[in-house]
Amino acid sequence: MLLTSLSNDIIRRMDDKTKLTAKEKKLASIKKKEGKSLTAMATFVLGLLLGYFIWGSNPVPTQQAAPAPQVQAEPIDIPIEGFPSKGPENAPIVIVEFSDFGCSYCSKWHNETYDDLMAAYPDQIRFVYREVPFRAFPASEAAMCAREQGFFWEYHDRLFSYEYGLDDAAFVQYAEELSLDVDAFNTCMSEHRYEEDIQQSLEYATQQLNINSTPTFFINGNRFVGAQPLSNFIQVIEQELAKTN
Repeated sequence: MLLTSLSNDIIRRMDDKTKLTAKEKKLASIKKKEGKSLTAMATFVLGLLLGYFIWGSNPVPTQQAAPAPQVQAEPIDIPIEGFPSKGPENAPIVIVEFSDFGCSYCSKWHNETYDDLMAAYPDQIRFVYREVPFRAFPASEAAMCAREQGFFWEYHDRLFSYEYGLDDAAFVQYAEELSLDVDAFNTCMSEHRYEEDIQQSLEYATQQLNINSTPTFFINGNRFVGAQPLSNFIQVIEQELAKTN
């Protein structure tokens, strides 16, 4: 009887030890899973921080499509008389460009889009140039001094070529290439003969029209911002021509 009781006691203790070992195994398994989760989370957070420091301060540039035409609801009546223009005065389409000779996007547009646009609508566009010299005020003065001798557009094209730059020596070089009266040109420049007119045009553009970038166009009074592709200009022009039919 004593032997049987002792045997049962030993077996019970062995069962308790077996049960404790199973609990310990289960607890160890849970801790192991928690450890893996914490490790994964730490890796994820570390990845985010590393990504911020590598790419956050220097974002990878993405390719963007050409901006869509921006046309306002109500056209604006832009004064154009007295400003350099090309095309018939009674043309159904009037494009007013507010531009800056120191603006590379303005140069790009004139060198790549302007001629094709005018060729696409012969005798249908009156193109007017107005000054917004955010960067190159003296270049605007030089263009107006050239206009005094009847060479505004030719001088305009020279300025946008940037062949000699946009400093005083370059202004004279462009004038000489166009066979202008250089002495008269230099006198006009030294007197700053058109400084006030250009300043007024700049203030009108920025204060009344809220222009803060160049080029900015108005197509029959509709604002059209940026050096946009020919197709976008055609889209707006066709809409305007359809109104006149």
